[in-house]
Amino acid sequence: MSAAIDDFLAMLAAERGAAANTLAAYRRDLEGAEQLVGQLDTISSERLGKVAKAWAEFAPSTIARKSSALRQFFSFLVDEGHRNDDPSHALPRPLPRRPLPKILSHAEVDQLFSRAESDAGTNSPARVRMLVLLELLYGSGLRATELVSLPVSAVPRDAPFLTVTGKGGQARMVPVSNRAKQAISKWLALSGGNSGYLFPSGKGHLTRIRLYQLLKELAVRAELDPSKVSPHVLRHAFATHLLEGGADLRVLQTMLGHADIATTQIYTHVDSARLVSLVNERHPLAERGTSD
Repeated sequence: MSAAIDDFLAMLAAERGAAANTLAAYRRDLEGAEQLVGQLDTISSERLGKVAKAWAEFAPSTIARKSSALRQFFSFLVDEGHRNDDPSHALPRPLPRRPLPKILSHAEVDQLFSRAESDAGTNSPARVRMLVLLELLYGSGLRATELVSLPVSAVPRDAPFLTVTGKGGQARMVPVSNRAKQAISKWLALSGGNSGYLFPSGKGHLTRIRLYQLLKELAVRAELDPSKVSPHVLRHAFATHLLEGGADLRVLQTMLGHADIATTQIYTHVDSARLVSLVNERHPLAERGTSD
């Protein structure tokens, strides 16, 4: 494979702070393209255009991602003086529609919490842990990986915040409700607090796969369709319900750890009715009434 790919990935890691998973995804896309059409650092635009046929069976979103990786790579080669031309104009340009996130209603979230709180009332460590996981997914909007890998040191003492390390190693502070703090205290007392992780398992921490399984099991006990419940769906519910309650989009961006506010804006679709009502009721022109 091209040594230029290694140089490009090193740049992403050093200058953009790209996470390991992101770097691995870029490598797969770039090396996969090289297997299809040959060395990318010397390829012609005519040869590069052949990837469109090879990618024909992929979803538009997949093609867009692969094309984006290649465009960034060729831009890097030009910037570094490794190429005088950028052949990326030959790449396909699909226009994928970003799917809207799955959303849980307030009633469905209430069902989950009612079941989790009832289960935790037995003082079973596993059930108390489940309540804490649910509190932090829906109450703080954490990603699955962020949640399962939380160190005990991230738990707040006096301040109502958790310090979370998100994508790209970026740290941020997220709010923790009083009820979540109470559940965490109960869990720490039951778990013994002998691990460096808030949710220890074996020699490490709870896995993302196990977190998914636990949520599905909770959904079944709460008499909800388990296919509707996942860590990401609860993160979506956190964002959606905050926006419905009047949260500022920039504040929401910070809490979710989004680098680009365009990512956060997807949640605005859920509140279109409220926004229309807000304009009709609060806009200065609303007081002027309508003309006959």
